[in-house]
Amino acid sequence: MCKGRVAVVGGSIAGCAAALAAARTGADEVVVFERAAGRLQDRGVGLALHNDRYAELEAAGYLDAGMPWVQLARRPWVVREGTARAGREIGALPFPFRSYNWGSLWQELRNRIPGVVDYRTGAAITRVSPEPDGALVQLADGSEERFDLVVGADGYRSTVRAAMYPDTAARYGGFLAWRGTLPADRLPAPREAFPEQDATTVAFPGGHMIVYRIPGPGGRGTDVNWVFYTSPPAAEGLRFGDPATTHPRSGSAELTRHQHELVAAHFPPYWQEVIHLTPAESTFVQPMYDMAVPHFARGRLALLGDAASIARPNTGSGAIKALQDAAGLERALRSADSWEEALQAYDADRTPVGRATVELGRSLGRAQVQQTPEWAAMDQRAIEQWWQEAGGGNGFGGQALRR
Repeated sequence: MCKGRVAVVGGSIAGCAAALAAARTGADEVVVFERAAGRLQDRGVGLALHNDRYAELEAAGYLDAGMPWVQLARRPWVVREGTARAGREIGALPFPFRSYNWGSLWQELRNRIPGVVDYRTGAAITRVSPEPDGALVQLADGSEERFDLVVGADGYRSTVRAAMYPDTAARYGGFLAWRGTLPADRLPAPREAFPEQDATTVAFPGGHMIVYRIPGPGGRGTDVNWVFYTSPPAAEGLRFGDPATTHPRSGSAELTRHQHELVAAHFPPYWQEVIHLTPAESTFVQPMYDMAVPHFARGRLALLGDAASIARPNTGSGAIKALQDAAGLERALRSADSWEEALQAYDADRTPVGRATVELGRSLGRAQVQQTPEWAAMDQRAIEQWWQEAGGGNGFGGQALRR
């Protein structure tokens, strides 16, 4: 095991998992720098984890059955047809996934971090400077600290990545996701329109919406999580071209109008109501970006989660890949006698997975948003064949892309 001081830049799910990895492998000191001063546990977005990936992460000690979750089993695809309230099902795929609430999962991971770890909130890192046997981090208040290893778990605008690969940046993929959550008890009738273990996909020309249940805030009750993918109007899309720009999560009036026009034109009545019953404050817009670095580690710097590779949410791999990266980092740190040996092993393990997940996201994005089939003409056999050709055999979220 490698001894010394470890800095983790970013304190969300990726950062908590990285801190666990470093603490459990014998680091002398672990410091987490989280830019936000607010409550990360209030983020209510949903995520889904394949049952097999859960088993691996449970065995590695990052998840357990006590963390709030909902079991999903089936993914039906539906289209609008006449006055049919919930639409017509054109096919269904197995969906052996557990769903989680992002905020609740973060809180569970945060609670697992040993008390000896120094978790600092409101601590923004403005610069990371590599050194031959470590790295220097500079904080927004002008102070500096030196570490033997710096792990970048700071998302798609990563400061650590900028120190490693200043010319590597995320690129806009050409479409957006509207995301929303609402309490399950606000769902419209009839109940049988949306069975509890379904992850229903509402398909329309130029996009789709996937919707499934997740634990409510703090693991209490049940919410419904939906993700609506399509391309924005040309003029609106232009402003997402620069990933370094901070975009308003609420989107614009034009974007909201565009989404509602698509819903009115293409959604069955039941699913129109789901969108309109979702509180405005529980929705936001997420541009699609993708990126993969040449190497997950360089010198005494390492990247993890979205700081290392960004795959479109069609893959469902954001938080899950971060946990897998952390488990890979822990394996490397446990088995090596030096930082250099550990980071070489981590890079060899995770870099190919990051690249493959990004490519899968592009393929799934084309198939489900940018080059959609004639959904209404499809049946069960056509759905199965189309899904395999799109790369869906690697799982919702590319989660069959194992280590």
